[in-house]
Amino acid sequence: MHLSAAIAGSPIPVGPATAGPRVRFPSAGRGFEMRWRAWVGIGAIVIVAASGFILLRGPAEPATGDSTPSATPVTIAPVVQGDVPIELDALGRVQAANTVIIRAQVAGQVQKFAFEEGQAVVAGQLLAQIDPRPYQATVDQDQATLARDRANLANAEADLRRYIPLVGKGLVSTQQVDTQRALVAQLGATIAADQAVLDRDQVQLGYTSITAPSAGIAGLRLVDVGNVVGPADQNGLVVINQVQPIYVLFALAQADLPEIKIRAGKGELTVEAWSQDNSRKLDTGGLSVINNQVDATSGTVMLRGTFPNPHDMLWPGAFVSIRLVLDVQHGGLTVPATALQRGPQGTYVWTVAGDGTAQPTAVTVRQSRHGQVLVSSGLSAGEQVVTNGQYGLVPGAHVAVQNAEPQQGNAPTPVQSMRNTQTNRVGFSP
Repeated sequence: MHLSAAIAGSPIPVGPATAGPRVRFPSAGRGFEMRWRAWVGIGAIVIVAASGFILLRGPAEPATGDSTPSATPVTIAPVVQGDVPIELDALGRVQAANTVIIRAQVAGQVQKFAFEEGQAVVAGQLLAQIDPRPYQATVDQDQATLARDRANLANAEADLRRYIPLVGKGLVSTQQVDTQRALVAQLGATIAADQAVLDRDQVQLGYTSITAPSAGIAGLRLVDVGNVVGPADQNGLVVINQVQPIYVLFALAQADLPEIKIRAGKGELTVEAWSQDNSRKLDTGGLSVINNQVDATSGTVMLRGTFPNPHDMLWPGAFVSIRLVLDVQHGGLTVPATALQRGPQGTYVWTVAGDGTAQPTAVTVRQSRHGQVLVSSGLSAGEQVVTNGQYGLVPGAHVAVQNAEPQQGNAPTPVQSMRNTQTNRVGFSP
C-alpha cells in the first residue's frame, strides 16, 4: 500500500507500513529538515529534564488551606510605674575615716600584746606593754632628787627665818640675810627643775604602756613579743582603722559637676554603696566632700561619701559601686533594658497588643541604669513590651508569649534563651 503527501508542493512517496515511515525532502528543503530535527531534539531534552525533576521532588503535598503565618516566640515584661531615682554611677574605693600606725615612743623590749588581731578596739585600750623597769628606775631617782632638794629648801627657809630677827640686834649682818634669801630662791628653782624632770620621766614611763588613740579595727601585728622596738621603727607595731563612720572616694566626669553643685546646694545628696555586681546594697550615706579642683589628666573630680557603716559591710581598701542620687522621678515608667531597640529613627520597643500582635513604639529614654530603662514618653503603665525574640518581628506580626517576666528592681531582668524558628524578614529588627 502506498501513501502520498505533499510537502513544499512535491509528492513524497511513502514506503510500506512494515518498513516504517520514511520521509524524504527534496534538495530545496534540506534547511527546513535540519531545523525540524533540531527542534525535535530540544523538545525531547526538555521532556526528560522535567520528568527527572518531578521524580526527584516526590509527590506533591496536599494543600491544607491554612496560609496564616506561625507566631514568633517572645518573652514580655510589663511597663512598671513608680519612684525612680535619677543617679550617677561610679566606682568607689573605701577609705578608713582614721588610719593610725601605732609606734613605740620609747625604746624597749615588747613584753606582751593585749589585743586580738582583726578585732575592734576602743579608745584608751591597752595594746602593748614595753618593759617599764628602766623608766621606773629613772622616775624613782627623780623622786629621790626632788625629796633631797625639798629638804634643803626647808632648811634654808628655816635659817632665813632665824636670821631676820637677829639683824636688828646686830648679831647677823644684812648681807648674810640677803645671801640666805638668795639660797632659798635657788633651792626653790632647783625643786621646780626636779619636778619637771620627774614629770618628763613619768611621761616616758607612761609610754611603755601603748594604748589605742581611737576606736577602730586592729590589723595584723607587725612585730612579735620579745622584739626591741623604738621611735625610729617606721613600720610600727600595728595599724588601726576607724570604720564607723567610714569614707568612700569616687570620681565623676567634670561635665556632671554643675548639676551636682546645684543639687548639693539644696540639701545633702544621698550616696548608696553597692557590691561590685550591683546585687546587694551595702550602706547608705551622704555626700560630704567635693574636691576643690578637677584632675586635668582624667577630666574628673574626686568626691567623698560618708557612711555610718553600722554592720561593717564597708571595709577599707575595697572597691564598691557608687550611686549618687541627684533626684527622684515620681511616677516614672521603667522597662527592662533588653526591651530597648535602636533603629534609623531612634529608640523604640516592641509592644504586644491584646490581640497578640506586636507593634514598634518609639520611646524617649531619660536614663538607663542597672538593667532598667527610665522612659519619659511613648509608653503607659501596664503595657507589655517584648524583652527577647525581637529578631524577625514586623509590624502586626503575631507573637507567642513564652513567659511573662516580672521587672526586677535593681538587676537586669533574666531572659530565657529562645530560638526563633521564623525566617528573617525585612522590617524592624535589632
